[in-house]
Amino acid sequence: MIKDFKSSFRWSQKASSLARARLVAPGLLLCSLLLLALFLLQPFRAADAVSNPAAGVAVPPVPEKIPASAAAAPAPGDPQREILSGTFAAGETVYRLFSPYLSPQEILVLAERCREVFPVSQLRAGHPYQLFLNGGGFEKFVYEIDAEEQLVVSRNSGDFSAGRVPIPYQVEEIVTGAVIQSSLFNAVAEVGESPELAIAVAEIFAWDIDFIRDIREGDSFTVLVPKRYREGNFAGYGKILAAEFRNRGDIYRAYLFEDEMGRPAYFDEEGKSLRKAFLKAPLAFSRISSGFTQNRLHPVLKVYRPHPAIDYAAPTGTPIHTVGDGVVTQKGYKNHNGNCVRVRHLGCYETLYNHMSRFAPGIRVGSRVSQGQVIGYVGATGLATGPHLDFRMYRNGSPINPLTIKPVATSPVKSGRQAEFQALVKTRNPHIEADGPVRFGAVEKGLFPSQEPL
Repeated sequence: MIKDFKSSFRWSQKASSLARARLVAPGLLLCSLLLLALFLLQPFRAADAVSNPAAGVAVPPVPEKIPASAAAAPAPGDPQREILSGTFAAGETVYRLFSPYLSPQEILVLAERCREVFPVSQLRAGHPYQLFLNGGGFEKFVYEIDAEEQLVVSRNSGDFSAGRVPIPYQVEEIVTGAVIQSSLFNAVAEVGESPELAIAVAEIFAWDIDFIRDIREGDSFTVLVPKRYREGNFAGYGKILAAEFRNRGDIYRAYLFEDEMGRPAYFDEEGKSLRKAFLKAPLAFSRISSGFTQNRLHPVLKVYRPHPAIDYAAPTGTPIHTVGDGVVTQKGYKNHNGNCVRVRHLGCYETLYNHMSRFAPGIRVGSRVSQGQVIGYVGATGLATGPHLDFRMYRNGSPINPLTIKPVATSPVKSGRQAEFQALVKTRNPHIEADGPVRFGAVEKGLFPSQEPL
């Protein structure tokens, strides 16, 4: 009897183990399916309003049907093709977008093919897409990653392939220029160009010209720049190829050429880099509301005290750029300074940015920042009567006036490439040199198709 009882007990243990195994396997399968569902139902994230202003505009959630003739016409005898064209709306999901045309298993395979190229989890609201259908079935999906590249997913013999391809543009090189009567933006608008061009001009000469303090009526500029078109519609500018800016009697020129690292950069006629160790100002197109002084009446405390800083008045939310490469050594809220960031630069320099409304994503103590990178946004935190940036610079721990810093250029064109650079200067100069008044509007046009964006 005792033996039989032990045998029955061992048999019961084996049966329980088998039963548990039968329960665990479906449980694991169910967890996998739940994780897959969560991934496919993940909504596309909204684009950042600073880097993509269009993301803040309401977009239609329903795709617009476009006749197939708007793209490539189908070959005779092929099933009727159509293109669904739309813009991702906030809350859209991979599953909801593709489920009318693909099974859940096929959607999973599609997502896996994209993972190494451009993960579908990185699709953003506000970005346009096209869905190509053949006889009502999925044929191709095209999503615009940015202004330069597209994600293209194609279905071939039941499988999927994914790749990143350049956006095809038509490119027209123009020469345009203007005399400044009130502001650089207005001058650009008067010759029928986009504000984007004014920003590009200011960025090129930002190390030599303070566009807050130095611009005067009668200043002028001329640029040689590619304009890009898609299907006949203006689609932005390529990099400025050459530029001249006349400021207060001085002439500044810039030529696009590869630096020693093989990156596009701007140099003057002698091959000296326009890039300096520090930008002239951390804000573009603002105004100085208070200067560097040892005796200023504090607007809040109502006492006279030193003000070893430059105050830039600007609307709340205006991006603040670090003036040089460096490492963040302080980030947070500090007494009268409010939200502030301190950056240590190469050598003996530090810069301090006060009264921010908020910090830029990714800015933390110890993080490296590049010259011109956005580190925060203008605000009025701490002791402030209105939105502005209190900008300070230190050398060996002592405050110095940022406006008096003598700019130091970075590496020039290498001696072995000087002949190549001077040949380029010779071909560019006829486009930007002006005898007498600066030319207005587009004076040279040469439309030609290009399959590669600039």
